[in-house]
Amino acid sequence: MPRMTSESSGSEAREWILSIAIAVALAFIIKAFLFDFVLVQGTSMVPTLLDGERLIINKIGYRVTEPDYGDIVVLKHADNVDYVKRVIGKEGDQVEIKNRVVYRNGQALDEPYINSGDYDDFAKVTVPKGTYFVLGDNRPISLDSRYDSVGFIKRADIIGKVIFRFWPFSRLGTVQ
Repeated sequence: MPRMTSESSGSEAREWILSIAIAVALAFIIKAFLFDFVLVQGTSMVPTLLDGERLIINKIGYRVTEPDYGDIVVLKHADNVDYVKRVIGKEGDQVEIKNRVVYRNGQALDEPYINSGDYDDFAKVTVPKGTYFVLGDNRPISLDSRYDSVGFIKRADIIGKVIFRFWPFSRLGTVQ
């Protein structure tokens, strides 16, 4: 029967410590630069996203590409407050809302994902350079680019793109 010496148990302890340190470092790198987990709080994205759902966001994608129309993004709004919204307009686009229809550059958007309900018209605006116009899918209650407290979103304030819902399991899958 092999005997454990204090030298071999010390070596095993060092291996465990090194393995744990590498795992923690990798987790930090992944969370800081590649992917993150977010909790949906509120109903501004109903029916696409529900209160209490948990999502994975891709943080690295927008380092090499720009947000696109229809992308669901997580953005910094204020200290410790992040919003989840949908990209509707990019710099130079003209956006307006008439009779619950969103127009981008004069073309009505096909938005099968929105929650029906009554919401106000929004006068035509031009999205400034380096910014985006975002809306929630639950337009009657969403605090989004229509309001001065949110306004146009700077590129630097977009944290990442929502790519996957992992909770609840009954709604597991990609998010569109």
